[in-house]
Amino acid sequence: MFAQSRRRSLVACLLVACTLSFELCAQVALSDTALLESPIRTERDRQADARRKPLELLKLAQIAPGMTVLDIASGGGYTAQVFALAVGVNGKVWAQIARPSPALETRLAAQPQANLQVLARPLEDLFAADLPRVDRVTLILSYHDIVNTPTERSIMNKAIFNALKPGGFLIVMDHAGKAGSGITETSTLHRIDQEVVVAELTAVGFKLDGQSEAWANPSDTREQHSSKMDAPSDRFALRFIRPN
Repeated sequence: MFAQSRRRSLVACLLVACTLSFELCAQVALSDTALLESPIRTERDRQADARRKPLELLKLAQIAPGMTVLDIASGGGYTAQVFALAVGVNGKVWAQIARPSPALETRLAAQPQANLQVLARPLEDLFAADLPRVDRVTLILSYHDIVNTPTERSIMNKAIFNALKPGGFLIVMDHAGKAGSGITETSTLHRIDQEVVVAELTAVGFKLDGQSEAWANPSDTREQHSSKMDAPSDRFALRFIRPN
């Protein structure tokens, strides 16, 4: 009798645990849906989601409410706006641009976000020393473009390192070049060899912590211009950590 009672109690506990687990998963899924369907996002943003996979980016970066994020070379602000929605009112996102971005200005004029601030600074001095160190830094699809500028990348990379809290993550995503191509295709095919990025970032103190295949495209021969393909280009996505 006692054994049967214990079994019934155990089954009841398991049922409660499963119910709570299901409800938690539903809440997470609803949160993701709410983020993507936020009314401040444009229809163009939503059309880009299938290609850019913002939820996968949030997962790779391990973004959580209340975090601080520096988005480098923020362009039109697609990524920065997603981060601002994800970190919430208690978080903060800086969208760094080296030159004026009319698309970003238009986005923020139409839908201002109190926790999203534009940071107009050169890449070699991208975050002021008197600002608080951040939890995450992201550089999305722009490292190869930076190679084509006079920017001293070792100085930029050290500035990124210094902007991060110890234990903080840097996420770098870019169009993959052929192995061994180095930086020879950054201006022609707008691609870069992944190993160049790893070498340059580890040289200033970063450690490679993880990567994602979410943006990989094995059918991409890496012989075409990255933005002139019918399908998305093959992209690498790397997570680096600033050691404690």
